[in-house]
Amino acid sequence: METRIDGLNLAVLSTGDTFSRISSAFGVFCGTDSKEIVVSGENNLSIVRACDVLKTLDALSKDDDIDIRLVDYVIFLSRTGSINEFMSSFDEVYYTTPTGRPIKAKTLGQRVYLDSLKRSELVICSGPAGSGKTFLGVAMAVRALRNREVSKIILTRPAIEAGERLGFLPGDIEEKVNPYMRPIYDAIEALLGRDLFERYYEKGLIEVSPLAFMRGRNLDDCFVLLDEAQNTTSDQMKMFLTRLGLNCRACVCGDFTQIDLPKGIRNGLYDSMEVLHGIEGISIVSMHNSDIVRNSLVQKIVEAYEKRQEKEGVER
Repeated sequence: METRIDGLNLAVLSTGDTFSRISSAFGVFCGTDSKEIVVSGENNLSIVRACDVLKTLDALSKDDDIDIRLVDYVIFLSRTGSINEFMSSFDEVYYTTPTGRPIKAKTLGQRVYLDSLKRSELVICSGPAGSGKTFLGVAMAVRALRNREVSKIILTRPAIEAGERLGFLPGDIEEKVNPYMRPIYDAIEALLGRDLFERYYEKGLIEVSPLAFMRGRNLDDCFVLLDEAQNTTSDQMKMFLTRLGLNCRACVCGDFTQIDLPKGIRNGLYDSMEVLHGIEGISIVSMHNSDIVRNSLVQKIVEAYEKRQEKEGVER
């Protein structure tokens, strides 16, 4: 059986490993006769899925080179019958950086996460490294500030490596906190630009603080993001969530595979997802390995560790 597709961008689709990855994924042959793309094989369903992938990549790539991560993700979507769902909102831009870079959902999991951040007062998200939890959370916080939906952004995370005992570190409070907040600084500088970030920071429109300093506060008219939430205890998470005030939107995110708490201590991220499930105004989002958009090796690394963990019967 053979199918020919014309009207696609052969120059883009035929570069790199696109054809070979599709061929390997569906057990078909993908090639070109210089005018059309040819897909052939023994299974008609496999041919249809391979053609869907090619048409989708053509729509997504435009005149740009195709990222192998995108090829693998569209193959995944085709296997799960989710291409149409993904394409229905692929072009939605949630935020545009000063350099003109559009912030979009690159996976279905990211879209669910971003849409939840748009509509819910509190979003609690778990996901693997590289799935965009922190970056997208900060992007929506910046969007809310720029749209004057809130008057302040508060970014926080537990300083678990120092056991929250920041007093043992040298320097003033800003110098103590900086090593733990560097990933958040990087994200917000990318979204605002260094100059605007520094101006907002100096004016107090952006505040970065360790979680321990949230106790006793009322967080009003702000967007607050708690990063690395898997390293909070249940008591710390309850303390944080009960700080939320009027016109406060909150994002809590973390990765269950990177828990640094001592053994036997229940982490606050898992606890909050369990306790708060189903409450109106709260969205619980779980992203997966298929949502990893960092270097394609990251997904393979995560999966390799998960396989070893399953083999050894270790439970985090």
